[in-house]
Amino acid sequence: MVDKKELVIIADILRRDSIVSTTIAGSGHPTSCLSCAEILSVLFFDEMSYDVKNALNPDNDEFILSKGHAAPILYSALFRSGCIDYGLSSLRKLNSPLQGHPMPSSLKWIKVATGSLGQGLSAGIGMALASKMRNSSSRTYVLLGDSELAEGSNYEALQLASKYNLNNLCAIVDINRLGQRGETMVGHNIDTYKKRFLSFGWNTISIDGHSIPQIYNTFSKARISKKPTIILAKTYKGKGVSFLENKENWHGKVLNQKEMDSALKEIPDENMPKVKIKRPQSKKTNPIKFTHIFPNYLMDEQISTREAYGIALAKLTEKNPQVIALDSEVSNSTMSEKVKEKTPEQFIETYIAEQNMISIALGLSKKGFVPFASTFSAFLSRAHDQIRMSALSLGNFTICGSHSGVSIGQDGASQMGLEDIALFRSIPNSTIFYPSDAVSTEKLVSLSATLPNIKYIRTTRQKTKILYQNDEKFLPGEFKTLKSSTKDRVVLIGAGITLHECLKAHDELKKQNIHTSVIDLYCIKPFNSKKLIDFAKKHGNKLIIVEDHYKAGGIGEMISSALVNSGIRIKSLHVSGIPHSGQPSELLHMHKIDSRGIIEEVRSFN
Repeated sequence: MVDKKELVIIADILRRDSIVSTTIAGSGHPTSCLSCAEILSVLFFDEMSYDVKNALNPDNDEFILSKGHAAPILYSALFRSGCIDYGLSSLRKLNSPLQGHPMPSSLKWIKVATGSLGQGLSAGIGMALASKMRNSSSRTYVLLGDSELAEGSNYEALQLASKYNLNNLCAIVDINRLGQRGETMVGHNIDTYKKRFLSFGWNTISIDGHSIPQIYNTFSKARISKKPTIILAKTYKGKGVSFLENKENWHGKVLNQKEMDSALKEIPDENMPKVKIKRPQSKKTNPIKFTHIFPNYLMDEQISTREAYGIALAKLTEKNPQVIALDSEVSNSTMSEKVKEKTPEQFIETYIAEQNMISIALGLSKKGFVPFASTFSAFLSRAHDQIRMSALSLGNFTICGSHSGVSIGQDGASQMGLEDIALFRSIPNSTIFYPSDAVSTEKLVSLSATLPNIKYIRTTRQKTKILYQNDEKFLPGEFKTLKSSTKDRVVLIGAGITLHECLKAHDELKKQNIHTSVIDLYCIKPFNSKKLIDFAKKHGNKLIIVEDHYKAGGIGEMISSALVNSGIRIKSLHVSGIPHSGQPSELLHMHKIDSRGIIEEVRSFN
């Protein structure tokens, strides 16, 4: 146990570091750091157990700074605890790992990128669930700002954490009253916060956030709680400096040299106490090897890719305990419910809360699990920021979007994912797979589990026939040629449901002595443009791209931009306008992405 007087000294050291580093940087949020100095002092130097020499020790207690703009004080805590040796004066410099907001790409001790507010608690749930699954005693701590409590994603997290009794999760709210432009919605009305969080079933404790003894005692209570704990810490922005404390219009503003000198005179200047950080009780675990799965389908079978996805995922979880399925209460449509039939302990129901689901998957992936998160592709647009931040966090998990495109039929436009390819194409380092039959689905599910970063699998509702033998190989960045000849005039490119329409068009055109090639673009990103250019030049030098997706950001735009100045002529068939309810065949025809629309385009392609 660290002497409480030493923790007071450390809090002041963290304050001084935050002021000096932001003044040198010329930018940052020093007042947001000053309000949480005592909290971080107790957390990092008394409460948490972690191996200062190994940020990736799976039994470390984890800390997420959800209020990411307070990064300078986190860097100070990491530096003073001996986790990092980077000079704090390098804050926000181009070649420094100490970025303006925490980034895992710069520091191993940062597991989750923050700065887009309201997401840290959901990622913390993923980490807490991972610890439970590993039977580890490690705990997860999330520090939130009071301003970010206006974000609805926090309440998605609050209700699920209590549902799963995550007593190894502790949230601390730095209630300093002031946001970016003035007072927050609730201000210092702590009772309002308390009633709110009690209603979500959390162990809720109100404290003076600048009282070391209160903070210390509260963490002791949290450790023995049978519920997740949320600590409501009443603090003051700019604490410790008279001209900053509880004053408006200082958010995101640094002190000039004169102001810094004045501020430092008010904060005691003491030497850093020699504190021994508690090490975790690590368990020896053997590395888990990944086991691939293999399809077993007959060529005359008719099965939807969404069902094949569920079958594949169930097989994958059965063979690999590190694979976890998550779903947002549509598992009987995405077919991820098949996991529950074989390995229910590897299935997490997140209910209708897609934002929360994505960040939970991120948290699980940061603790070594291999998550697959499933929902309707249309509903992923509301979780775009969580997906974006997961990519910045170097998350390693797969997202499956089912019920894609107008081919879902009668449910109508609100259920039709028509923007999802564009969404995932914009995500850095992402991989996008679009299987067209059950065999390719199963192979791509298994492949996704071994690839890094964010992977997206797009599945469809309608049943389609098997196109490939069970031993067919699928690789990232490639495509399959299903039909070709030396007489071809046009290359037809499809994926998912439109590939089957391309094949129908090919057969009909062939009867009319019009020859076409057919390509299955099962991998949209990465895309092998050189291979396609070489193929197209040998098969008519013309492309017709058919997709059940909007034009903007879709497959047609991707290929067109990649083939600029190639001399290859391109036509793109896609969904336009706002679709209507109807039979799948009617909607494909209405948007001219069925075989009849393709045939018409081929005939008019001079």
